[in-house]
Amino acid sequence: MTTEYTHIMWFRDVGLNDLPLVGGKNASLGEMIGNLSNLGIKVPDGFAVTAEAYRFFLRETGLDKEIEELLKDLDADDIESLTSVGHKVRRAIRHAELPDGLEQAIRTAYAQMEQQYGTDCDVAVRSSATAEDLPDASFAGQQETYLNICGAEELLDACRNCIASLFTNRAISYREHHGFDHLSVALSVGVQKMVRSDLASAGVMFTISTETGFRDVVLINGAWGLGENVVRGAVNPDEFFVFKPTLKQDYRPILSKHIGSKQKKIIYSVNNGPQATREIAVPKEDQKRLCLEDDEVLSLARMACTIEDHYGRPMDIEWAKDGKTGELFIVQARPETVQSALQGNVLEEYHLQQRGEILARGRAVGSKIGAGRAMVIKGASEISRFQSGSVLVTDMTDPDWEPVMKKAAAIVTNRGGRTCHAAIVSRELGIPCVIGTGDATSVVTDGSPVTVCCAEGETGFVYHDELPFEIKKTNLETLQRPRTKIMMNLGNPEQALGLRRIPNDGVGLARLEFIINTAIKAHPMALLHPERVTREDERDKIAELIAGYPDGSEFFVDQLSQGVATLAGAFYPNDVIVRMSDFKSNEYANLLGGRDFEPEESNPMIGFRGASRYYDERYREGFMLECRAMKRVREDMGLKNVKLMIPFCRTVEEGRRVVDVMAHAGLERGKDGLELYVMCEIPSNVVLAEEFAEVFDGFSIGSNDLTQLLLGLDRDSEIVAHLYDERNEAVKRMIADVIRRVKAAGCKIGICGQAPSDYPEFAEFLVECGIDSISLNPDTVLTTTLSILELEEKLGRS
Repeated sequence: MTTEYTHIMWFRDVGLNDLPLVGGKNASLGEMIGNLSNLGIKVPDGFAVTAEAYRFFLRETGLDKEIEELLKDLDADDIESLTSVGHKVRRAIRHAELPDGLEQAIRTAYAQMEQQYGTDCDVAVRSSATAEDLPDASFAGQQETYLNICGAEELLDACRNCIASLFTNRAISYREHHGFDHLSVALSVGVQKMVRSDLASAGVMFTISTETGFRDVVLINGAWGLGENVVRGAVNPDEFFVFKPTLKQDYRPILSKHIGSKQKKIIYSVNNGPQATREIAVPKEDQKRLCLEDDEVLSLARMACTIEDHYGRPMDIEWAKDGKTGELFIVQARPETVQSALQGNVLEEYHLQQRGEILARGRAVGSKIGAGRAMVIKGASEISRFQSGSVLVTDMTDPDWEPVMKKAAAIVTNRGGRTCHAAIVSRELGIPCVIGTGDATSVVTDGSPVTVCCAEGETGFVYHDELPFEIKKTNLETLQRPRTKIMMNLGNPEQALGLRRIPNDGVGLARLEFIINTAIKAHPMALLHPERVTREDERDKIAELIAGYPDGSEFFVDQLSQGVATLAGAFYPNDVIVRMSDFKSNEYANLLGGRDFEPEESNPMIGFRGASRYYDERYREGFMLECRAMKRVREDMGLKNVKLMIPFCRTVEEGRRVVDVMAHAGLERGKDGLELYVMCEIPSNVVLAEEFAEVFDGFSIGSNDLTQLLLGLDRDSEIVAHLYDERNEAVKRMIADVIRRVKAAGCKIGICGQAPSDYPEFAEFLVECGIDSISLNPDTVLTTTLSILELEEKLGRS
């Protein structure tokens, strides 16, 4: 068959059923144009040079027999053999003439695009293999892409080069190791109108968390210029997480925004030709600002949800923003092939048993740990010296590195984001990877022993030496839920999406202190009144922190709301009980600018802390910022599973004053389902339990403070430490009493103190008392759940 129709098919005329004709990428583009255009999905127009055209080219030129002969004696595990054979095959294809019928078909189709878009219409030329973008195969990225191709002659060369790239070293290796016959995998070439993202931004998004498999988020990566740098991992991109369930309810749930360095971008060249694009440095001011506005992030996330709903599975999508029109386009969509394929019945947890010197840190890919001798590979010319079982440390990877990547114990790169090549391949291979370290190749010594840890949240660490770690596996399929709610104590948003897989009933204690310490770093009052900060270096640091924000208050609210929203989204729709800030005055003083706003107290543990700060003029403005952040999480993002808790509330009247202050800030108890809890950690909370129950919806026992105040000792003093024990009979009697009285008053009561995490027998005591919930440190949730199930069965409560 040599007709023009066989050689060329327009995207608008194809769909997923045409994958054998036009390959996965082109079939998907046609599917979206035909079915999703009326739902707001914009896909640039174009055409496919079909798989039949590819076969026709090989038959007519005799390349099919020549390629078969060249590949006959290939050893894909021998880097030199792979390199030599691949080079010969690609050279043969590039030097072959396109048959007349095929060449004319391409010229005619391109001329039609010139009629629509103008002479020398700029197009992208991409491969679309007939075996790629399948749910169980990941051929994407193995062939080359050619951007800003203008004119028929350039297009013909790009098509030939694109066909040759079906035989890159990595593509040959992938087919060899996955059992695909080289000549049975055909190639279609996609010719698509360019989006002028060289004047704006572009990137990749996934409708699933790429590290944890959490399906309720859209992950968006983006950078300035054409999107190839994001795909290749040549830049550290901006990163956004959007929560799908409340996005679909018309809220604005951007859970987190992370500014990447974005030091380089790809733009159009001044002169067209073989170098149709070029790479330039990004101005410093653009490096420090996000490449997308919030409305654009939400718009992209909605598109991602629409595409996912149509395909009925998690998707990997490329997007581009046109700098001339401001429009957002989808330029590719394929099934996500790693996280969505993992079995969810077994929970596998990696735990580092000891820590060492941190050599480098970056973004963690996956949640595993790997160790071995570091091999610092500076460039592709050194690949052949890589030894199996070593840790690959390099600037960045591209598909040519795949044959050695599969032999690595772990991978570390200077550059790249979660959707870069190194990250994608590491996930597929199940290898721990730390990306975007910035300096790993200079701070890690070649040949030195290292441990790469991705088991500590979103930040991955490279430690000196091979450190011991353990792997814990739990079968979740048979695990039942106890009547007593088992919740988690959690403060680090980075860990939330991973920890949510542990069977749980929500978060019983979400600490704001961790977010303030790590993400905000400055005292709230110093952010509101930087002119009152006496130290110049601290004022400078505060100014640097809030760069890109209109003022310090918006910085605080934005950062705090993102942290809490990530926790709330991870455990949605289960309750996430957020405790308002409970720093002591000496701890607040250690924040940037803090010493100018905090009193010096001889005993901060029982001084100006908790509820007493919230209505006091010395901190009330800061507390209002906390309230603004919580209001944003609940009302703007729709995460109404957030409940709020007041710590260290000494009197009933103080409780009422705090409730009034919160209502003034727009957090009215009972409105829109808002519940307010109080920490039960002072003897007065127990003695006046019924009165506190009139002010609050629930109690959470803080066994740490309750024990120290009941026994009259300083829990930070090593001299009396031997007397500090939550299992003391006086403490247990008081806890048993308050559980009984609070439940009789019709309120909920749980515990979020340390005791049940440390002592299994204490958890059993609480169950026997009939407590509603126990909130534990994450590492004790599973073991405590199992022991409580046994106890409840014994007590006849299962």
